[in-house]
Amino acid sequence: MDISVIVPLLNEEESLPELVAWIGRVMAANQFGYEVILVDDGSTDSSWSVIESLHEQNDCIKGIRFQRNYGKSAALNEGFRSCKGSVVITMDADLQDSPDEIPALYQMITNDGYDLVSGWKKLRHDPLSKTLPSRFFNWVTSKVSKIELHDFNCGLKAYQNRVVKSIEVYGEMHRYIPLIAKWSGFKKIGEKVVQHHARKYGVSKFGVGRLITGGLDLASILFVGKYGKRPMHLFGTWGMSFFIIGFLVSFYLLLSKIFFDRTGFTQRPLFFVALVAMVIGTQLFVTGFLAELISRNAPNRNAYLVEKRAGL
Repeated sequence: MDISVIVPLLNEEESLPELVAWIGRVMAANQFGYEVILVDDGSTDSSWSVIESLHEQNDCIKGIRFQRNYGKSAALNEGFRSCKGSVVITMDADLQDSPDEIPALYQMITNDGYDLVSGWKKLRHDPLSKTLPSRFFNWVTSKVSKIELHDFNCGLKAYQNRVVKSIEVYGEMHRYIPLIAKWSGFKKIGEKVVQHHARKYGVSKFGVGRLITGGLDLASILFVGKYGKRPMHLFGTWGMSFFIIGFLVSFYLLLSKIFFDRTGFTQRPLFFVALVAMVIGTQLFVTGFLAELISRNAPNRNAYLVEKRAGL
């Protein structure tokens, strides 16, 4: 099978028939073997009934239904587990992503050798309340991750099959799939300017709460990716640094009392700074020690990917 198209959705009953028909026309025109996996993330409208009807008309259309709303990351992760195409395309169900982009994305994966290609909605038809926070987080994520992308959160992406089978998306981490892929060893990540259409049906499912959660998720994934297997390297380094600074300041105050100043050094503000530094340092070191014990006893402590073998 050439292509798997994964579409997470929530209450998109009106757009689904039009989206599926559009995808079908693109696949037929390019003679692609394909499947469309529609992942219903706990819709409360008739989305699932529409999916069942579409499947009866075309067995290339497949559906997965969650018992309740788990979020876009869970929907994508389940789609990744179920897909069979050599190239995997993800897109939103609201008709803002154009299926006409699929052939070019497919060529970038198969001919140009990219592991992952992310869409870039250079011209967006969204209000400033969405575009400004998006630009800020994309800029921060690009600088921190050192991945040169303009639109990390674009729903339209293309992957090699082995990429989606090697990563796990959870929480709200769908915003940072390129970073997750990079941590898993897939470093050839590209970008393509894609068309963005104004929403035709329904309303946006994302609110202002993502301004907060986006930053927290970025901090989480950076920590897990870099220090998940060696937390002591982070907590221990900072803990020892704080403790040594506090100890040196205390030693200085003690020498100062003995040789220069006869007043009690516990009455000087620096003493309390030193005390707090040593307490924080001790707490960070103990935190790193406990995190290391948990990491060493985790069932996936040796989770790594083997790409090729020879003679085995």
